[in-house]
Amino acid sequence: MGETITFWVLAVVSVSAALGLVFSRKAVYSALMLGVVMLSLAVLYAVQDAPFLAAVQIIVYTGAVMMLFLFVLMLVGVDSADSLVETIKGQRFWATIAGLGFAALLALGAGNMVFAPAKGVGAVQEAGGNVPALAQLIFTRHVFAFEITSALLITAALGAMVLAHRERVRPKATQRDLARARFTGPQPSPLPGPGTYALHNAIDMPALLPDGSVSPQSINRVLARHEQEDGVRPTDPVKAALVKQVIDKDVAIEEDVAATEAAHQEDAK
Repeated sequence: MGETITFWVLAVVSVSAALGLVFSRKAVYSALMLGVVMLSLAVLYAVQDAPFLAAVQIIVYTGAVMMLFLFVLMLVGVDSADSLVETIKGQRFWATIAGLGFAALLALGAGNMVFAPAKGVGAVQEAGGNVPALAQLIFTRHVFAFEITSALLITAALGAMVLAHRERVRPKATQRDLARARFTGPQPSPLPGPGTYALHNAIDMPALLPDGSVSPQSINRVLARHEQEDGVRPTDPVKAALVKQVIDKDVAIEEDVAATEAAHQEDAK
């Protein structure tokens, strides 16, 4: 009775999480839903008297593979937009072939589960237990699939490194170059900190100069951009104008950098 209740409860949870994984618009939410699915499978394995599979499901898949997914998300960026330009010729055709092959494998697995006779727990106990029987199947009958899975994981790690890699447009500046640029620039001294000559020291507030005006150099670019996206602006019109000026300047710099990188990529081709 308890096994039946556990199955139906986890079935609803896992199917709901799988639907959330597919239809979620944010990659982080999809990764979290995948973790819920994996944990539900681990509990189902434990209920079916398969402690080794339950432990592997939690340690390897939920612990290692999920961390790999989150690592890729941190490298690529959560807010990065997907490019709709097809850079690899024929990838849609081969993706369709791979999808059809995967559907055929699912159909064969379901047919084998429905029409093949069940062996039960007795055959496993005759083989020496759950762990030896599983090890024998993995390293004899299913060794090729096991190696293919490891190759796919290595390919995923290499793909994450390729996605996170950026071609350097200009040579990396040394400490000497940074010091020379700082002292020959318009601001050799450190930038004013937040809350200087103000009544607070909050990081989201720009600094005030001795005459009471706002220092544009102390505006936090990241927070200012998030506040603009959320529709939160300073009540002071002077501060609002300075924040907008800083954001527009950063956007112009990013567009120039993107255009320069695109030009270098075209030259490389």
